[in-house]
Amino acid sequence: MSTEVVTYVREIQAISAVPQILETVASLTGLGFVAIAHVTATSWTTCAVRDKLDFGLQVGSGLDVTTTLCDEVRSTAKTIVIDDVHESEQYRDHHTPRIYGFQSYFSVPIFRRDGSYFGTLCGLDPKPMRLSTPAMLSTLELFAQLVSTQLEAEHEHALAQTALLSERETAELREQFIAVLGHDLRTPLSALQHGVELLGSKSTDPSILGILQRMRRSVGRMSVLVDDVVDFTRGRLGGGIALNVRDEHGLELHFTQVVAELREVHPEADIVALVQPGISLRCDPGRLSQLLSNLVKNAIVHGPPGAPVNVLVTCTDDRFFMSVTNDGEPLPAHVVPQLFKPFWRSPSSQAQQGLGLGLYIVSEIARAHGGTLDVTCLGGKVCFTFTMSASPGVAGNAAA
Repeated sequence: MSTEVVTYVREIQAISAVPQILETVASLTGLGFVAIAHVTATSWTTCAVRDKLDFGLQVGSGLDVTTTLCDEVRSTAKTIVIDDVHESEQYRDHHTPRIYGFQSYFSVPIFRRDGSYFGTLCGLDPKPMRLSTPAMLSTLELFAQLVSTQLEAEHEHALAQTALLSERETAELREQFIAVLGHDLRTPLSALQHGVELLGSKSTDPSILGILQRMRRSVGRMSVLVDDVVDFTRGRLGGGIALNVRDEHGLELHFTQVVAELREVHPEADIVALVQPGISLRCDPGRLSQLLSNLVKNAIVHGPPGAPVNVLVTCTDDRFFMSVTNDGEPLPAHVVPQLFKPFWRSPSSQAQQGLGLGLYIVSEIARAHGGTLDVTCLGGKVCFTFTMSASPGVAGNAAA
């Protein structure tokens, strides 16, 4: 069979209702052989068959189309029904009944939605059968129409699946490209950062130092964007953000450093931090610092100017707890599920900094640590809370 014919056979075979349709048609008509065939000007191919006559045709079998009445159905686009060949003036001397030895026969055309001809729903039997009643004709044509409808549904489904697969492959290639691009951008950014630091150490001119300070901040923002993109693509392609888990003692030092850096970058913000001393935890301290940094920056950006951002970090024998709270309007119920999706921003947000990946990365870090991340709105406060087990070895299972 040609590739095209194989496709037609597969389309019919993909319709789960076809066996039941053939069985029902056979029961209604009493015919021993019922089939669906794909018919062209040069070929006749069995796409589905119900054969109780040992007629010898299987799925994929072909006949010389010139020996069939289905060729006539194709050319006229009209149904052929024969109750008894011996009593039919039109077909009693026709070569087809003699070749295939049938007395009763029907062939109903099957069309595609665009009007093109696909083939026939056909049947035959060596015994005469009463097939030409209006009710029987209507029923057979209804079944042919049902096959046509299902054929188009399966065709459209296959096209949709192909398009979806192509889109997934394109999306994966796009994310791989972004990951490589992000990685390659780190080298020139590092060179820029070192150059800014070197120039700063050799100059005492206040105007030059001011320019270098702005350049330093710009490079820092670009570095954060690149890191976010790389984290995003790693998470999408690799099943989650990778962790470098270890037993960390004095974890509070990492968090106080994060707060100090954010106070320097955002001098206008009022960051009130309460960090428990002596925190020991099995985790990735760099990632938890990133989680805290992203939450605090989110609170600064979305909270009212000048309103305090409260940071609380504590640890008990079995649970580690981190929360970041800022003043803010209650979040609509439909917004909360969107917060941790990549590239999402609130339509009401006036802040357009970054790529909208901060909270997504926070949620991925939390998930990688086996922790939970929640957001609550109460009394004019918006609070993001991260908790995880403080039991040894729990986070280690998430390391990659």
